[in-house]
Amino acid sequence: MIIGIPKEVKEHEHRVGMVPQGVEVLVKDGHKILVETTAGEGSSIKDNEYIDAGAEILSTKREIYLKSEMIVKVKEPLPEEFELLQKDQILFTFLHLAAAPELTKCLLKQRVIAIAYETVQLEDGSLPLLIPMSVIAGRLSVQEGARFLK
Repeated sequence: MIIGIPKEVKEHEHRVGMVPQGVEVLVKDGHKILVETTAGEGSSIKDNEYIDAGAEILSTKREIYLKSEMIVKVKEPLPEEFELLQKDQILFTFLHLAAAPELTKCLLKQRVIAIAYETVQLEDGSLPLLIPMSVIAGRLSVQEGARFLK
């Protein structure tokens, strides 16, 4: 499978959809990974780290979307990315569709296979992709509360 990792466009989003270690595992399993240049910059990951892991670096977001069977992102696509989504392309990211009717309509119209991180469940009903974020949010809430008490 050809998996694309575009640079996030949402304001103040500095994470990247996949780190080089994930790229390395997928490449060893026979997948081709395409990473948009500087996609990892906000997370202090250089392009050469992706190259060393086996990824190919592409210069534009459009190239990533056009050449990929699956897109892995952190946050939901923004309107400027809607036209890049293709029929039968798999999109794996946080989607929060209840609050995004425009995005929902786009995904249906483009016939995208969208998998939302927040809906991935184990057999026991737990949400493994949300657990780490919930732990961090719980810890930060105490720190933020203490900051506002000052």
